[in-house]
Amino acid sequence: MLLHIPDVLSKEQVAGMRRVMDGAEWTDGRQTVGPQGAKVKRNLQLPESSVLRQELGSIVVAALAHHPLYHAAVLPLRTLSPRFNRYEGGGEYGFHIDGAVMTTGDADTHIRSDVSCTLFLSEPDEYDGGELIVSDTYGEHEVKLPAGDAIVYPSSSLHRVTAVIRGARSASFFWVQSMVRDDGARRLLLELDTAIRNLSANGAEQASILQLTGVYHNLLRRWAET
Repeated sequence: MLLHIPDVLSKEQVAGMRRVMDGAEWTDGRQTVGPQGAKVKRNLQLPESSVLRQELGSIVVAALAHHPLYHAAVLPLRTLSPRFNRYEGGGEYGFHIDGAVMTTGDADTHIRSDVSCTLFLSEPDEYDGGELIVSDTYGEHEVKLPAGDAIVYPSSSLHRVTAVIRGARSASFFWVQSMVRDDGARRLLLELDTAIRNLSANGAEQASILQLTGVYHNLLRRWAET
């Protein structure tokens, strides 16, 4: 499921993050991938040990905690601490698939990557190129969102970032282990949750809403892993 999550961060939050990021010390993004990824990756990242990365990541996580659409779509169980990258001067990332299991800050703790997320921190008119291309059974989908908006998609998807030929593209990116491993099941739960919310907003019969809510939770109970 490829889904646009609007307004994760306010324009004021984005501006504050950009101010400190513009003066930060960046490192070669190839340091955080294996040998296959290093062949096609050309960008910059905030260092893994950076205090700034941890501080900015906390802002992103806190914002996501209050976003109902994100929670309904992703059903997050564990989230890898957000990272931050920058593409400029022809920087790009060729087609690749994200690793299935990732190590957290604690070397003994791992998460399964079910959902990948990119949170855009640059406005689309600030740079040329830099589109996120996600390939699935329906073809290739081009994503370039306003600053503060995010895109979520299955981590099993083949994807790339096209070369930035003007300006600079900054973003946060991270991976989530969902309570519901299967992407199709997550999609069904999101559709059911959306229908329940719409019926409630339109004053539908309470008994029907209650019945559908019970179906939602019983499906979640059947599919959830904790």
